[in-house]
Amino acid sequence: MICYEAGYDGFWLARQLTRSGIECRVLDPASLQVNRRARRVKTDRIDALMLLRAVIAIDRGDHHVCAVVRVPDVEEEDARRSHRERQRLVHERTAHINRIRGLLFGQGITGIEPKLRATRIDFASLVTAEGRSLPERLLHELEREYARLALVEEQIRCVEKERDMADAQDPAIEQKRQMLRLLPGVGGTTAAIMAREIFSRQFNSRSHLGSYLGLTPSAYDSGTTTKCQGISKAGNSWARRILIEIAWIWQHKHPESPLTKWFRARTQGQSPRMRRIMLVAMARKLAITLWRYVETGLVPEGLAMPAKATATG
Repeated sequence: MICYEAGYDGFWLARQLTRSGIECRVLDPASLQVNRRARRVKTDRIDALMLLRAVIAIDRGDHHVCAVVRVPDVEEEDARRSHRERQRLVHERTAHINRIRGLLFGQGITGIEPKLRATRIDFASLVTAEGRSLPERLLHELEREYARLALVEEQIRCVEKERDMADAQDPAIEQKRQMLRLLPGVGGTTAAIMAREIFSRQFNSRSHLGSYLGLTPSAYDSGTTTKCQGISKAGNSWARRILIEIAWIWQHKHPESPLTKWFRARTQGQSPRMRRIMLVAMARKLAITLWRYVETGLVPEGLAMPAKATATG
């Protein structure tokens, strides 16, 4: 039996060892128990012995000593790359847009929106607040930044096409993605993330689903102190972020939904902080509702489904 920590090594090593007849366990490094001293000794030898003790305990049946990561197959791992790459490209696009705005604002030029313009910006025709043309080096920097922005926009369009292709995706997962796209307020990126990050796995219960998403409460009960420390945030961060975004959109797209009424009843007259807390709670309830929808076909109550989707169902 061989084990190693999940990280930059990826999962190819675990798959290769399994094909060679060697049992391999990929351990979650964040779940390993460490010494709580302020200055604990950390060496490669100590880390190796810690992994050894953890895998021995797991082999004996003690599954609480450390979390074992589920190793995805090649197709499942490859299907996640499109929406993850798109997320990185979107952040990069925002950085280029803000950089162009900042360079222009430094010369007293406002009102230029690189993302919203249908035609290419002619930086040479812009005039600064001093009534001068843009300096030569600044003009060249803006043109290079604008070229990188155009390249990122083209790459985002290519990635979105790859994301919607189902040639290498499991048909069952693709069906769930198409079901999610029928819901008003759920776009292509959202459906891809939920289908390939969340609903590609099998969950035994609602608690199992909430634990995977990191949306379960973390209790603190010691002595006379009893409180909740908030959600654990120990699950899939990609899926957790997108679910909170969907929960925010859900209350606007589906005002007659029981989830929306529950959220409004609990947050009426509350502070913005309490509204954010209850939005996370709504995201957990929404995850369970969508899980039932893709697994059993049960349409969420109070949902305004399109006529075409209702006829198809």
